[in-house]
Amino acid sequence: MSTQKTVRQQFDAVEQSEALRLDGDKAEQIIDALNTDIANAYVMYHQIKKHHWNVEGAEFNDIHELLGEAAETLEEGADEIAERAQAIGGVPIAGPTSQEDHATIEFEGEDVYDIRTSLANDMEAYGDIIEGMRDHIQLAANLGDPTTEHLLKEQLIEIEEDAHHIEHYLEDDTLVVESATN
Repeated sequence: MSTQKTVRQQFDAVEQSEALRLDGDKAEQIIDALNTDIANAYVMYHQIKKHHWNVEGAEFNDIHELLGEAAETLEEGADEIAERAQAIGGVPIAGPTSQEDHATIEFEGEDVYDIRTSLANDMEAYGDIIEGMRDHIQLAANLGDPTTEHLLKEQLIEIEEDAHHIEHYLEDDTLVVESATN
């Protein structure tokens, strides 16, 4: 383990990039928004992975694969957003406690629910993430950062697609008949 104790950049400090020439105040606002998106992605990632591990029932395999892919999308998107936050002079949020504190969505907890409840919880969280990302896209546009705007739009397309696929599993039309005890 390294014995180096020199902090190169405080988490909440913004170092202006000479190459990108984004005003420090604007960069600070964008970095804060991006850190919220990173935090939301990781909270959602852990919830989706929990459902991926615990899904059961007749549609197990399809839902298991869908959730695995959705988790990958969230993780890859968080990485791209974190790299953008760093590029414009910020420190991407990294620790699980900080991510949970900074997120606008709440992890559903450790208990395991039936898959319909789990997917409904995912849909609620995805909706909150989507609304927040739309606000952040507008923020980036208003602050003159088309690169961040474009990046978030690309991420939003992926997230909306995953949310839409999950939404299909919550429709009434299914081959599985619920028992009278449910």
